[in-house]
Amino acid sequence: MPAVIQRQLTRARAAAQLLHRPERLRPAELVRHLLAVQAQDPRAVRLALRARIGGLTWDEVDDDALVVTWLNRGTLHLVHRDDYPWLQALTAPTRDATSARRLHQLGVSESDAGRAVGIVAAAVHEAPRTRAQLAELLGTGGQATPHLLALAARRGVTVMDTRRRFVPAPAEPAPVDRDAALAELARRYLAAHAPATDRDLAAWSGLPLRDVRAGMRDVREAPAHPEPIPPRLLPAFDPYLLGWKDRSFAVPPELSKQVHPGGGMIRAVATVDGIVVAEADDRFAAELADVQRFLSAARPAS
Repeated sequence: MPAVIQRQLTRARAAAQLLHRPERLRPAELVRHLLAVQAQDPRAVRLALRARIGGLTWDEVDDDALVVTWLNRGTLHLVHRDDYPWLQALTAPTRDATSARRLHQLGVSESDAGRAVGIVAAAVHEAPRTRAQLAELLGTGGQATPHLLALAARRGVTVMDTRRRFVPAPAEPAPVDRDAALAELARRYLAAHAPATDRDLAAWSGLPLRDVRAGMRDVREAPAHPEPIPPRLLPAFDPYLLGWKDRSFAVPPELSKQVHPGGGMIRAVATVDGIVVAEADDRFAAELADVQRFLSAARPAS
């Protein structure tokens, strides 16, 4: 790809991800724009929001409009409460077979799994619960606990709040029209990722390619962003490095193994004009200071 076109692509995608901070959004507004932010690392997901919101404080992220649950690719994501029902309806069924096999391998029968879901439902309706508290109620340990909690989440029983406490899932207001949900998925994904392809959306969402193609028919190219993107410090699993099937637009080949060494790991990076660089030099002084300010108020997850 010619260097000029590569730079245009990188800047367009970085701008779609709001890494240039065009305006100061509230965390819930930003998450609505990004649609779903990978969240298995509680600190990293907050740092991803910091990279896009100037002056964000730790406590601002604790918004009742935001929930964490297992969605795209069966991975924990932070989403807006209003987007939970249709994203849950699209993504939960894709994990059922895999979940059943894994629970069987862990010695959990189908009937035991059903009882566990009932226990979780009753417990979170009484009060917010930590993972440790639910594990004690379930009488489980090891990998059985997270798999049973994920099952309860897929069945619409529970989600986590931003403090990682399990609470009742938002009530689904009406049955979800799958075709309408796929169209909404494509529209919202492109708002934060264009230019992108149907294969990018399939890789990001974990849905079959045939399902996402219909919603991608009216793809619109992202507007050009001619201005350089400011230096940014991005955390592990940042959505900028997870939003497309191919990361080479942002990650030089010589840094590829350092950024994504395998096993689903995406490491923290420093970017200049949307491109990952080998080290954070003096250009990152303001970013380093802001990360330290943000983390100074960090509280451990429940």
